[in-house]
Amino acid sequence: MAQDSVGLSSGYQFWMRKLSVWGQASTLETQQDICHHLPQFQEFLRQIYETLKEMDSRTIIERFPTIGQLLAKTCWNPFILAYDESQKILTWCLGCLITKEPQSSGESKLNSWTRGLLSHILAAFRFDIKEVDLFTQSLGYAPADYYPGLLKNMVLSLVSELRESHLNGFNTQRRMAPERVRSLSRVCIPLITLPDFGPLVEALLTYHGHEPQETLWPEFFDAVNEAFLLKKILLPKSAVVCLWLRHLPSLEKATLHLFEKLIFSERTSLTRTEFLMRQSLLPEAACHPAIFRIVDEMFRYALLETDGAPEVLAALQVFTCCFVEALGKEDNQLKFALRTYFPYAPPSLVMALVQHPEDIPQGLRHQPLRRISEMLREAAEDQAPGSSGGPFESWFLFARFGGWADMAAEQSLMSAAEPPEALLWLLAFSYSPRDGSQPRAQTMAELKAVLGPLRRLLRSPTLSARDVLAAAGARPGGACGPLAGHLLLTFLLWAPAGRATAREVLGHVAQTEAAALDTIGFLDQTLYRWDRLRTEAPAPRRLARELLAELRARPVPAADQRRPPRGSHPARPLGECCSEETPPPGLRAGDWS
Repeated sequence: MAQDSVGLSSGYQFWMRKLSVWGQASTLETQQDICHHLPQFQEFLRQIYETLKEMDSRTIIERFPTIGQLLAKTCWNPFILAYDESQKILTWCLGCLITKEPQSSGESKLNSWTRGLLSHILAAFRFDIKEVDLFTQSLGYAPADYYPGLLKNMVLSLVSELRESHLNGFNTQRRMAPERVRSLSRVCIPLITLPDFGPLVEALLTYHGHEPQETLWPEFFDAVNEAFLLKKILLPKSAVVCLWLRHLPSLEKATLHLFEKLIFSERTSLTRTEFLMRQSLLPEAACHPAIFRIVDEMFRYALLETDGAPEVLAALQVFTCCFVEALGKEDNQLKFALRTYFPYAPPSLVMALVQHPEDIPQGLRHQPLRRISEMLREAAEDQAPGSSGGPFESWFLFARFGGWADMAAEQSLMSAAEPPEALLWLLAFSYSPRDGSQPRAQTMAELKAVLGPLRRLLRSPTLSARDVLAAAGARPGGACGPLAGHLLLTFLLWAPAGRATAREVLGHVAQTEAAALDTIGFLDQTLYRWDRLRTEAPAPRRLARELLAELRARPVPAADQRRPPRGSHPARPLGECCSEETPPPGLRAGDWS
């Protein structure tokens, strides 16, 4: 024995002999002897733990070569294990044997063997063990009732101790030692998915010590996050927020996991997207500014790496919508100012974008749109190139709240008066954010030229596909540009005679898979927005649903007509997209419509 464990030397041999005699505690005599010696044996186990916790697993095996035998004999003695105090001390001792980064097959086997004993202690012990029938019957319990109670009591005891430690703060005499908390988190790793361990996992996640470094094992966070993402465990929002705040890799993995489910699945409806978004708990957790900034930044990278892919933009807008809704439900005492989430944007612009269009009467929606356009124009065009409030940052802020661009298109097309310049600028900017002032002015002129003929045809009792395509600036057999296509589809949905010609027009403008997918995205997003705004439009809604169902049922076009694979464009550093001189190549807000 080493010098620091000389005091355990004689006791160690004594208890090894005792454990061999006790065996499985199958006789009344051995059970009585265990009861007589149990307090001293538990104290010996505590001394063992105090010694082991100061060593790494390799040193433990060198100094205590038979420690595995001693702990295994104890674990397989049901009469000793019947006491929750014995279970707790054993789990701590076994946790000390696990090597964090095994360097050999022997260390890996020891880890596996140790986890097997831990599983036996905290899981298998609930089943009927005949050797302790006499003990349980003397207490008036059947084994099937007794064993789950043991495990539950042990977990509740640990949970109470953790919470008491948290409440006691700097009262060190009543706090659980950090090394015990750390050891406990390591012991729990293979047992996280057991239902009875839910309260302990939650208590560990919400426990905050006063140490300068993280107390819990990183592998514990990884295991909990993995189990949560795969729906193997249920956690309350408070525990999930603590998990993601304390372990950034878990938050990043949760966001990427959601991206994989949303972005890389073909033709997912926005209703399904919203369901998956809420199920992930990311919008609710993002009410904490630190989590919001990380998720928001990952959306930014995803937009840049996919050249503004429609799927990414749609997911970003649904996330923002769910986030704003969750923010409105937060306790007023816990709310953060909006500038905490959008530190580089003018607060008045953020407030205007966050407001719900449903609260604005139909006839007055020009006013907030004009105000948003003016503030956005000032933020985008009056800033020096490369500044924090440059064109890309302004567009990225506006892109989060995509419903305003759709509303601007509807208002520009359907209002009795000519659309004001502010609405034309808003549409041009939303579809061509990288343009300078002169190219954008040209886009506005072209947009006005398209709106005029469409507005004149809007009330026509009869329509022909040729007239509609000519008004939108499209040639039969060709595909409309993103902005003209947006206006054309809006026209078809709202024109009283649009139903008669809608299918023929779409036959011209949605010939390729890329154009068909863009049209599907627009129709799906329009229906989703109408549902959220409770827009009463029975005829347009019915037509949009019919067209959407027909397009989704179409066979896939030939391979040479398909859009490029997602993510095929090279990633660009964020610094290259903050000015008009260095915009993100190919990133166009209109690509998603």
